[in-house]
Amino acid sequence: MHVPGRGRAARWTRERISTLTTVELRQLRVNAERLRETELATLCAELLGQRPGGRAAVRRPRRKGGLQHLVARSKAFELRGVSLQSRNWSRSGLRPPEDTVVVAIWADDVQRSGGASSCLLWAPNVNGSRPWSDKPGGRERLAHCQLACERGAAEGLLVYGTRLEGWLPEEKALSVDGADAETVLAIRVELRGEEYWATWNGLGA
Repeated sequence: MHVPGRGRAARWTRERISTLTTVELRQLRVNAERLRETELATLCAELLGQRPGGRAAVRRPRRKGGLQHLVARSKAFELRGVSLQSRNWSRSGLRPPEDTVVVAIWADDVQRSGGASSCLLWAPNVNGSRPWSDKPGGRERLAHCQLACERGAAEGLLVYGTRLEGWLPEEKALSVDGADAETVLAIRVELRGEEYWATWNGLGA
C-alpha cells in the first residue's frame, strides 16, 4: 500500500480508508508511521481497533496443553499425507487420493462471529499491499483456493506464532511456534470480491 508523499496524505479520507481490507489497512498504517504522517497513522489505528482481529497481534495465551502438540508446519502437512511443492514457501497442498486442498491458517488472523469462524486466505496485491500474493507461495495458494472454491470443501491446519509488523505471516513472522497436528478444520473456501476466505463452524482456534 503506497502512501503519497508527506502533505498529500490528506487524500486518504476516512471513507476511502474504510474500503480497504484489514491487511491493506495495517500496511497503510505502517507506511504512514514510516513517513511520519501522524494523523493518518492514528486514523488507521482507530479503524483497525474497530475491526475483529484488526489490532496488532500479540502473543495469545496458549491452548490447554501448551506447545507439546505443535509440530513444524511442514511436518503437519506431512502427517496429513501432503507432499509440499516447497518446504520453504508452500502454505497449502493437496492430499491424495482425491487431491483434497489442505491450507495453513494463521491462528491469530481467525475472525469469530457467533458460532462461526473465518480467515482471509488470499487477496490480490493492490498497490504493493500484499507482495506475497505475487510470489510462488502466493500464486500456489491462489490456485489451491480456486480449486477448493470449485469443490466446496477443504481442510485447514492452524499455525501459531507471533506476527512481524508490516509482513504477512505467510511470508515472514517474528516467530512460528508450529502447527496444531491434532486439529483439522473442515473449511469452505468462498470468493468475496477478489478475496478468498475460509469459513467453518465453531471457534477452531
